[in-house]
Amino acid sequence: MATTALPTTLDQQRRPRFALPAGPGWWTFCAAASLALAALTSLGPHRVWGAFGVLGYAAAAALAARGRPALTVGAAAVTGVFVLPLVVLLALDRAQLEVEVVARSAALLLADGTPYAARPLIPEDFTPYLPGMAAFGLPEAVAGAGPLTDPRLWMGAAFLAAFAYALPTGARREPLLWVAACPLVALPLAVGGVDLPVAGLMCLGLAEAARGRGGRAGLWLGLAAALKWTAWPALPVALALLAAGSAGDRRQDGPRCAFVALLTAAALVLPAAWRDPGAFHAHVIAFPLGLTDAVSFAASPLPGHLLATHVPGGRTLALLLLEVSALLVAVSLLLRPPATAPDAALRLAVGLLLAIAFLPATRFGYLVHPLVLAVWAMARPSGSRSTLVRDENDQKKATR
Repeated sequence: MATTALPTTLDQQRRPRFALPAGPGWWTFCAAASLALAALTSLGPHRVWGAFGVLGYAAAAALAARGRPALTVGAAAVTGVFVLPLVVLLALDRAQLEVEVVARSAALLLADGTPYAARPLIPEDFTPYLPGMAAFGLPEAVAGAGPLTDPRLWMGAAFLAAFAYALPTGARREPLLWVAACPLVALPLAVGGVDLPVAGLMCLGLAEAARGRGGRAGLWLGLAAALKWTAWPALPVALALLAAGSAGDRRQDGPRCAFVALLTAAALVLPAAWRDPGAFHAHVIAFPLGLTDAVSFAASPLPGHLLATHVPGGRTLALLLLEVSALLVAVSLLLRPPATAPDAALRLAVGLLLAIAFLPATRFGYLVHPLVLAVWAMARPSGSRSTLVRDENDQKKATR
């Protein structure tokens, strides 16, 4: 039986909704972080965003100090730190390097059947994403460069739509505003960020798994898996969630999810990999792992990068820690599978956080994955999937 159209139970009505942090202290902290970024960064688009961030967050702090509603404060912050800098950067044709990489990969896909350059030499030549990411550059590749074909617009729209749909009905505005105003998300929304659509699709896949829709969960997770490797850990977590809530005719949800996800990812990834296996390996495997002569720009001072840079044999040690972390998360899924959607999201967030920490080529921007998953988990107003099934059965019995 479906669980998506259930009447709201008394327990769900009493459960507190996600509250948008509206205190002036939070917005003041965000303003300070924006000021630090504007002062310290060497990247022009980031400097522009930092300047807008100071003003936008300061305005939000002032509104919060005057006791304005949280939604009003959040809307002001989103306008100041997302909408305005995005419009200005689009007008100036300034963006993060990822935007150019995605646009180029789409042009290569249309011209050569693969989004990967055959002989990459410098970091800018590499496309460290799976072939599905090129889809966000197709509007520009087909219609030419312009504000409406800019890949960051399509990546941001995909993220916001997926995240909003993944949220429970009636609890969407507050977490959506909070996420869009959070510096870790507002920055890539304005300057361009390939991790946002991946995070949104992972949330949507877990949401569909929690609703008992194995096929739809597999579709969204398969699309995410065709964008970046970071989406692949979401599949075993979704399968564990489906297995924990399976009973009777739901026993096919897990296999259906796995089949659809793998089929979707394979249909989008394998043609490009088959076209030029060497280029595929160099771009999406060797380069992200730091195994090429060209060094990735992803070099935030997190444990994996510090080990690979400053410790003899540190890259091997970092990769070993990465494998151990993945093994521990896998064992936890087997021994104690997540029983609810929030449990699954938080388990995935922890796994991705460990992966980000131990990757040799890593950066703070990747933290958007665990952040978005954690916010989505907090926004869940309902209990476990099994509880929803019991609620539905109890209500049907009461009407007989």
